[in-house]
Amino acid sequence: MLLHSVIPLLATLPNVFCSSLDPQYIFSNPSSPSSLRIPTVHESAVQARRILNLSSIATLSTVFPSTGRNAFVQQSASISDDSLTPQWSPPDDLSGAPVGLMDYYASCPPQPYSPTILAISIATTFRNTRAGSNVTLSLRWHPPSSAPPSDDMYTYSPANMPRFSLIGYVEPIPASEITLGEVKDCFLARHPDAEAWLPGNKIHESWWGRLVVQDVYWIGGFGDRAYIGWIPSSEWDGVTEKEVEAARLVGEEGYEAHGAGGSDSVY
Repeated sequence: MLLHSVIPLLATLPNVFCSSLDPQYIFSNPSSPSSLRIPTVHESAVQARRILNLSSIATLSTVFPSTGRNAFVQQSASISDDSLTPQWSPPDDLSGAPVGLMDYYASCPPQPYSPTILAISIATTFRNTRAGSNVTLSLRWHPPSSAPPSDDMYTYSPANMPRFSLIGYVEPIPASEITLGEVKDCFLARHPDAEAWLPGNKIHESWWGRLVVQDVYWIGGFGDRAYIGWIPSSEWDGVTEKEVEAARLVGEEGYEAHGAGGSDSVY
């Protein structure tokens, strides 16, 4: 095929591809009104809180200390763990670099909006927090295997599923709360295997912590049908457990009755 005959064909391709993309605004909200009702910030906060309650595994992201290996050496000196070896110290060229690692959490009373974490002192995540790093906990919604089938390829598309990040810092849970036993019972109900590394175990030094949420960034799905943006911490903390229990996410039983497709009660 001659070049001069190919150029007109190529010129038509952008229009072909654009017309085939049904969901718009993958990473932002539309500038003009959508035919679908976009959930409010509060409704989005309720959805996020439900995901937090139903899930128990997340990615915790921290940043390596700017002082690199020296900071880790100092942290090692404060950990009473015989398994510490030189390979636990990061290379100096990782100073300031982010790292995200899977970890357990549980949404427990009296602050279900502040994820409870069983922190292992030797773990990279918590060595970084002791060196001054903040923490981001990231979650996404996985529709249950029992979710009804859909003819729409975008219904369960990962790009259309809610995901969000909780940004804040980890603080120790007061001993007065721990002695009541609720923290331990709540956490083990979600993670029975964690009993092996509870505080006082013979494997690794550990302690109970809580993620203090300062900021929430939410992507509810495609921007023409979901809210994308920041959720104020006041909205996050203000969601009631009654709202969380009543909410339904895409793929859950009863989701259609709760307004799938953008009715007055989208969650």
